[in-house]
Amino acid sequence: MNPLQRAIAEKIGNDSGFEHVLRSGIDGVTLVSARHSVQAMVSLTGAVYLARFPSASLTLLSELDRSFPAARSGADRFSLSSEAALSQFLRRAASLARSLPSQAANDFQQAVTAELSALPAGMAGTEVERLVRQRVGQDKFRTAMLDYWGGACAVTGVAIPAVLRASHAKPWAECTSDAERLDVFNGFLLSANLDALFDRFLISFDHNGEIMVAPVLAGTDLRPLGVAAGMKLRWLNPLHGPYLAQHRARLRHGG
Repeated sequence: MNPLQRAIAEKIGNDSGFEHVLRSGIDGVTLVSARHSVQAMVSLTGAVYLARFPSASLTLLSELDRSFPAARSGADRFSLSSEAALSQFLRRAASLARSLPSQAANDFQQAVTAELSALPAGMAGTEVERLVRQRVGQDKFRTAMLDYWGGACAVTGVAIPAVLRASHAKPWAECTSDAERLDVFNGFLLSANLDALFDRFLISFDHNGEIMVAPVLAGTDLRPLGVAAGMKLRWLNPLHGPYLAQHRARLRHGG
């Protein structure tokens, strides 16, 4: 890459969630961020940009495969045909890097530590600490879900943040660890009407992502609530499976 090409790649990275340049040379640029731990190595072959993620998790790579099915060109390498395509690709990679385990859990711990350090002495282990951890955790979970689902409902695609809720499949209070509570695969980003039903185990999703309705609502017209036969999740990662299986079991048994 010549200096102009490197400058363009660096600017695209800066605008797309990789705001720092770790290395830059004729073989390409390595981009990083203070908000996640993923490194992106960008190079140019002819008119095609190559993006590599040498330290990325298999989960991140598989999610990028799903989002950009024609771009994979190697074990950890993706080919992008234009600057616009590279920008879109890096934005999605950064969003996933911020939301996938265990970045959300790391962000949560840092935020909780900062807030607790500002409290008066003697608050550790009290109800105040519990409330701080719950508030910060739910905020971090919502942020991660917005990143993972691209700011749109996992079912309808509605992209109005004010009406979207981060719904846990395994309820917050029943999780055995912060990692479980903040796992982006432990729930879905849903519009408020779907969230209310999902939260009370009145709807769920089968192993193909198709909506299920609780037996107690059999025969009920749910169209006024925006629920219709054939609705399904926009996508479903295998890592959703264990949480959804528990959720479905509770739907069948009335919560």
